[in-house]
Amino acid sequence: MRKHPLKLASLLSIVLAVALFAPQRAAADEDDPPSRVARLSYASGTVSFNPGGTDDWVSAVVNRPITTGDKLWTDNGARAELHIGSAAIRLSSNTGFSFLNLDDRMAQIRLTEGTLNIRVRRLEQDETFEIDTPNLAFSILRPGNYKINVNEGGDSTFVTVRDGEGEVTGGGSAYTIHPRETGTFSGTDQLDADIQRFGDYDDFDHWCGDRDRREDRSQSSRYVSSDVIGYEDLDDNGGWRQVPEYGTVWFPHTTIVGWAPYRYGHWVWISPWGWTWVDDAPWGFAPFHYGRWVTVGGVWGWVPCAPRAVVGIAYVRPVYAPALVAWVGGPHFSIGIGIGGGGGVGVAWFPLAPREVYVPSYHVSRTYVTNVNVSNTTVNNTVVNNYYNTVVVNKNVTNIKYVNQTAPNGVTATSHEAFTSARPVGRNMLKVDRREVETAQVNVTTPMVAPQQRSVLGAGAERAAQPPARFEGRSVVAKTAPPPAPVSFVKQQQEIQANGGRPPAVSQMRRVPTESTPQARSNIKIAPPAQMATPQNARANGRGQRPNDNGNRPGQPQPSGQVNPNQPPARNIPGQPPADVRNNSNRQPLDNNPAPPQPTGQMNSNKPPAPNNAGQQPQSNRPGNPPATNVREKSYNDRPSNARPSGGNSNPPPPVNPQLDQRHQQQLEQLRQKQDQERQRVEQRQVQEQQRVQQKNAEDARRQQVEQKQQQQLQQLEQKHGQQQQKLEQKQQQERQKQQEKPQSKPPKDEKNPPQHG
Repeated sequence: MRKHPLKLASLLSIVLAVALFAPQRAAADEDDPPSRVARLSYASGTVSFNPGGTDDWVSAVVNRPITTGDKLWTDNGARAELHIGSAAIRLSSNTGFSFLNLDDRMAQIRLTEGTLNIRVRRLEQDETFEIDTPNLAFSILRPGNYKINVNEGGDSTFVTVRDGEGEVTGGGSAYTIHPRETGTFSGTDQLDADIQRFGDYDDFDHWCGDRDRREDRSQSSRYVSSDVIGYEDLDDNGGWRQVPEYGTVWFPHTTIVGWAPYRYGHWVWISPWGWTWVDDAPWGFAPFHYGRWVTVGGVWGWVPCAPRAVVGIAYVRPVYAPALVAWVGGPHFSIGIGIGGGGGVGVAWFPLAPREVYVPSYHVSRTYVTNVNVSNTTVNNTVVNNYYNTVVVNKNVTNIKYVNQTAPNGVTATSHEAFTSARPVGRNMLKVDRREVETAQVNVTTPMVAPQQRSVLGAGAERAAQPPARFEGRSVVAKTAPPPAPVSFVKQQQEIQANGGRPPAVSQMRRVPTESTPQARSNIKIAPPAQMATPQNARANGRGQRPNDNGNRPGQPQPSGQVNPNQPPARNIPGQPPADVRNNSNRQPLDNNPAPPQPTGQMNSNKPPAPNNAGQQPQSNRPGNPPATNVREKSYNDRPSNARPSGGNSNPPPPVNPQLDQRHQQQLEQLRQKQDQERQRVEQRQVQEQQRVQQKNAEDARRQQVEQKQQQQLQQLEQKHGQQQQKLEQKQQQERQKQQEKPQSKPPKDEKNPPQHG
C-alpha cells in the first residue's frame, strides 16, 4: 500500500519538473534563428539590394545571404537568381522582390511588380511557399515550376503553372491552377479570373530552363545534399577526389599563391546571426557556410556536410552557419587582437576542421548547437555535448587542439577598421608571426565588436539604381500574416552595444519598441476568407494581357503561340494530346483511359475542393502524391534549349544518341580527373618550394619572385586545361553533328493524327 503514494509523489514531481522546464525550453527554441537563408547566386545587369532595417540601396553582391526584410530590385535588362535549399527563384528585369518571412517552414515573398520564376524541387509536409502580389496571394501546393508576373499598374497578376499545382486567393475567392495552365487575375477588391492552357516560352523562360538543367546535371550532387546552397557552382571551379581520412573532398582551382579559406572576401553583419562571411569567389557559398576545411599535402580542400537524402534513411537538412571559424588573439598576441572586448587593433580567425565543434556567437539552444554540428561535419551527439559543457559552460578552451590553427596559411588577420567596414580582407591583411599564432589564445565565438552602418550594407557600391516609388509603397495581399518588419538598424545597434557587441536574442529584439513597425506593415492586406470559384473570361473586355519577358508591360508585342482572347479554349480529344502539345516529340503520351474533359478552370467533381486554410492541404495536394490531372508530361526543363511548342515554324531537333552522350560525359570526367591530378602535383611542388624558401630565410624579394613564378605556372596550367577542354568539346560537337547528319528512320504515318504545320 505504501508503494502507491510513493509512485504518485514521484509522478507529481516529474510533472512539476516538466512544467517548470518546458517554458524555459520553449523560450530557448524561440531564440534559435532559422536554419536556412537565401543566397544571391547570380546577378546580371543593375541589381540593387536593400538590407532589412535600413533605407539605403546598394549594388547587390553575389553570395550575400538574404533573409526576412531584405529587398531586391532588378533594373531594366537585369536578371537575378536566388536559392533557398533546393528551391530556385529567378527575377526578370524591372522586378521588385522582398522576403516578408523566411524561416524553416515558411518562404513568403512580396512581388510588387515584374516577373519571377520559382522552381520547387521538394516541399515538406509542414512547409509553405507563398507569393504575395498587389491583388492576390499564390500558394504553391506541389513541387514544380511556376511563373508569376505583376503588370506595371499593379492591378493584374498572371500565374503560369508548368509543373505542379497552386492556389490563388484574393477578393474572397480561391482558384486552383493545374499543370500547363495560365491564370489571368485582374482587379483588387474582386478578382476577374481567366484560366487557359499556357502558350509559348519567352527568352526568360529559356534562361530559367538552362539554369535548371545546369543544376540537374551537376556532378557535385553526388556528394552533397540538394539543400546545401551553391553546390552546383563547385563543378566548374574544382574537383572531387578521395582522401583516406576524410572521404570525398572537394579541392578548389585557384590561381592565387598562398590561397586559404575565409581570406578573400569580407565580413558583414546580418541579424540575427551577427558577423557573417561573404566570399568573393563565384563558388564561395557552400564551402563557407556548410562543412569543414582541411589541408591535404599542403593544399586546402573542403569536406562536405550531410549527404543527399536517401529513401528509407532519416534525412537531416544541413543547417546554415554564418561562418564556420574559430577566433585567435589575446593580450600576448603581437598585433593585439582584442577578443573579448579588449579593444585591440586587429581580428584574426582560422577555419574549423572536420570533427571540430562550431559554437554560435548568437543566442541559441543546446538543440540548435547539436543540429548545426551534426548536419555539417562528422561528429556525434556525445562529442557535441562534451564540447559544449567544456567550452561553453565551463569556458575552458586550453585543452582543445585545433588542426587548422597550425596549418600553413591557416590564420588570417585584418584590422579592426577593415573588419567592421566590410573591406576586402585579401587587400587588408595583417602579418602575424606563425609561432605566436600556434600558441595564441583561441575563442570559439566572434569578437565583441559592434557593427556600423557599413557593416550591414556590405561591400556593394553605394550608388545603385533606385527602384520606383511604387515599389516601396505598393501594398500586397497576404494569405498568411507575416511577422513584424525588422527593427531599424539604429535600434539594433543600440541593443547590440548594450549586449556587449554580441547579437541580441530573437525574443529580445521582438520586445524593442519601434514606431516604424506599424507603418511598415500597413502595406500588407490579409486576404478575406475565400471560397472556391469558377474563373470567368476576363479577356473579352481587354483587361489583363499576357506577360512577356521585359517587364511584361501592356501594349508590347506578345509572344507567338498566344491564345486568342476572343476564342474559347480548344477541347481535348480523348485519347489524343491537348491541342497545344500535339505532334510534339518531346512530350509523353496521355493515359490510356483519360477522364472526360472538364470546362476550362472548373473543378473536377470527383476531386475534393482545396481548403481555405493554407496550413492544411488535402491528401491529394500533399507533396509526393501524383498531381490531380490526367496528363503525364515532362518538365519544361527536359526540353532542348532551342525547342518550341508545336504550331511554330521550327522543327523538332533530331533525337540524341544516349550512348554518345554517356561516352562524352565519361571523356569530360576523365579529363577533369587528369587535370586535377596534374594541378595537385603542381601545387605540391609549389608548397615544397615555398617551404624551402622559408627554411632558408630568404629575402622578401626572393620570396616575391617565387610567388610570381608560381602564379604564372598556375595561370599557364589553367590556360592549358581550358585549351584541352575546348578541343575535347569541339571534337564531341563534330561527333554530334555527324550523328545528326545520319538519316533518321521515319515514324509510321498516323492517319488519325496528321502532322500539323505552322
